Amino acid sequence: MNLRSRFVLIFIAAIVVSSPLVAQAPQPGAPPAAAAPAQQGGTPADRAAAAAAAMKAPFVPFHIIGNIYYVGSTGIACYVITTPAGDVLLDTGYADMAPQIEQNIKTLGFKLSDIKILINSHAHTDHGGGLAELKSATGAQLIAMAQDVPYLESGGHNDVLFHDQNLFPPVKVDRVIHDGDTVTLGGVTLKAYLTAGHTPGTTTWTTTTEEKGKSYNVVFLGSVVAVPTNKLFDKPDSPATYPGIKSDFDHAFAVVKALPCDVFLASNGAFFDMQKKHDALINGADPNPFIDPAGYQAYVARSEANYQKIVQSQQGTDAPTSHTP
Repeated sequence: MNLRSRFVLIFIAAIVVSSPLVAQAPQPGAPPAAAAPAQQGGTPADRAAAAAAAMKAPFVPFHIIGNIYYVGSTGIACYVITTPAGDVLLDTGYADMAPQIEQNIKTLGFKLSDIKILINSHAHTDHGGGLAELKSATGAQLIAMAQDVPYLESGGHNDVLFHDQNLFPPVKVDRVIHDGDTVTLGGVTLKAYLTAGHTPGTTTWTTTTEEKGKSYNVVFLGSVVAVPTNKLFDKPDSPATYPGIKSDFDHAFAVVKALPCDVFLASNGAFFDMQKKHDALINGADPNPFIDPAGYQAYVARSEANYQKIVQSQQGTDAPTSHTP
């Protein structure tokens, strides 16, 4: 099994472990291809391809809450955040998903030219692969966390985990940001938190939104998924995936556990049970099912428990901890 196929299967398994529903029937917004990719037969490469296809499967775009809209696929979450001065697009999915994301934006009644700013959760092909196309189509400014800029601008070259296995069209970053920086457009402010580990620049974004006269804290969780192929400890015969990765993951969990969260959103739909909440929302659920502070804390707890299992499996009794960058 090549590195790419192995990682796809491991990552899908990690999503299942940390997600609210371990198994889930196809939902009304999603096509049958989205159901249970792990049950597909064939070679590991075939299963990896099927899993990726299920993640890319189209999903009907919809209004989530306040000024936030879902324009992603069945598995890959992408968002439009509207403002009086234009809109922000968070994540774009794979490169070949770009036409799908563009059509989703139009289906909701927005123009591509309405998108003024592009932001990203992390520099992997499944979340930033379409940035180059969307930047060209919209003319928007791309803003990204400093530690992920080299990977966005090289199209994933020398990725700390994938190496050159998952390349995507490179894209120029217009504004480089750092932990705690903000992005403001039309009176709407998003704050960027460096929650590294999954990538060196993984970013969790927060904002506030209003609905029915109430204000809500929104968290767009970047990704705090650790996988067994992450090497967390720097050992002579097996160096860490990148220097400081364990310290980064530890910091990321400390940050996300402390964030005030009313509306739980994330970089993958399965992380926040998107399909189930979508179905409840369109069936008139009140209050809005995406208002889910308990679900946020539960997801973070599951993810941290999974991470700690990987730590315990790798550290041994005398293993040194990875050094900070």
